[in-house]
Amino acid sequence: MKTPVWFPQSFFSRTLWLVLIVVLFSKALTLVYLLMNEDVLVDRQYSHGVALTLRAYWAADEENRAKIADAATLIRVVGAGVPEGEQHWPYSEIYQRQMQAELGADTEVRLRMHSPPALWVRAPSLGDGWLKVPLYPHPLRGQKIWNVLGWFLAIGLLSTASAWIFVSQLNQPLKRLVYAARQLGQGRSVRLPISDTPSEMTEVYRAFNQMAEDVEQAGRERELMLAGVSHDLRTPLTRLRLSLELMGDHTDLTDDMVRDIEDMDAILDQFLAFIRDGRDESVEEVDLSDLVREVAAPYNQNEEKVRLRLEPIQPFPLRRVSMKRLLNNLIGNALNHAGTGVEVAAYVSGDTSAPYVVLSVMDRGAGIDPSELEAIFNPFTRGDRARGGKGTGLGLAIVKRIAAMHGGNVELRNRSGGGLEARVRLPLGLMLPRDAV
Repeated sequence: MKTPVWFPQSFFSRTLWLVLIVVLFSKALTLVYLLMNEDVLVDRQYSHGVALTLRAYWAADEENRAKIADAATLIRVVGAGVPEGEQHWPYSEIYQRQMQAELGADTEVRLRMHSPPALWVRAPSLGDGWLKVPLYPHPLRGQKIWNVLGWFLAIGLLSTASAWIFVSQLNQPLKRLVYAARQLGQGRSVRLPISDTPSEMTEVYRAFNQMAEDVEQAGRERELMLAGVSHDLRTPLTRLRLSLELMGDHTDLTDDMVRDIEDMDAILDQFLAFIRDGRDESVEEVDLSDLVREVAAPYNQNEEKVRLRLEPIQPFPLRRVSMKRLLNNLIGNALNHAGTGVEVAAYVSGDTSAPYVVLSVMDRGAGIDPSELEAIFNPFTRGDRARGGKGTGLGLAIVKRIAAMHGGNVELRNRSGGGLEARVRLPLGLMLPRDAV
């Protein structure tokens, strides 16, 4: 959400504005409440006036009583024509106390707030019977204490909502920075906008963008350097292999040298695969089951070395070449350490709101020491003590990077009965890199 042009551009002014708005808003609501309840004060004065009127009424003769009753719209009631009183806080107590103080402790007061509002007063010390005095209408008169408490609660809720809106505006640039830092840590290209940020954050955003540019530049230079080294090493290796082929008679020593050259070439391929992780590869809808069959086919040409257990999976966005590299690394690793009996399973799991694909490669090899299951994903780390073998130690690091690039993860677990399972989880819907928002 873009910050409005009129919004303050520094944290100091935003915080000051927040405090002022919340305080003024709260004061304004309190003032409205007091203005709407000014009848509490007015009623005290009104009850005093009623007491004076009643005294004058009872002290006058019949002719003057009629004039007073007509002027004050008083109605004299004798007998059972007086309704039961109602309790309304604080009005009932105000009239009761005021009348008893003015007309005597034995004065009775009955208050009705509806149809129409009126006050009935009987003062035995002045005369016999009840006098009905009309009350002016008021929007809050007759409301119970819960209504008043509700009004104050509404003030608090509205003030809190206002504070929440402004504080969220204050925290948004920091959340954007946190998100961008996480994206950069995952190797994604992120730039923070500096056009609509507070002045204090502008320099931070500029520094972050410069750091991101430096990191990407260093990565590009590293990739270029290693690609050049790999290319330069491949040329003499190719010449050496060609020379060995042309030597004619293959001795055991010559065969060993050819195998060493092939291993060196494979190592260079792993280095290049680790550096060029496929992040620039285009995304396409891929049927994962077909892709697994395609990768497993070369391993099963002469005999079934890789058994497939694939459930129907709808096509979803993947980087095809990168996913083939992931499968080849996992299957090749399993075959190298187990020989045969490798299984590949693929199925959909999770609930309907967040389904994910599970791709599992299982073998019956020696397994890995539980203490090494996490560290084995680090580059140049191999579980040779448990499983033996040779290589660069980059295969699982490449698998982990490709899985993370697709928004998923990979874990290794030892199987009951011996062997290892590499389980890859991929969301049904690729989590593509995006700029921080």
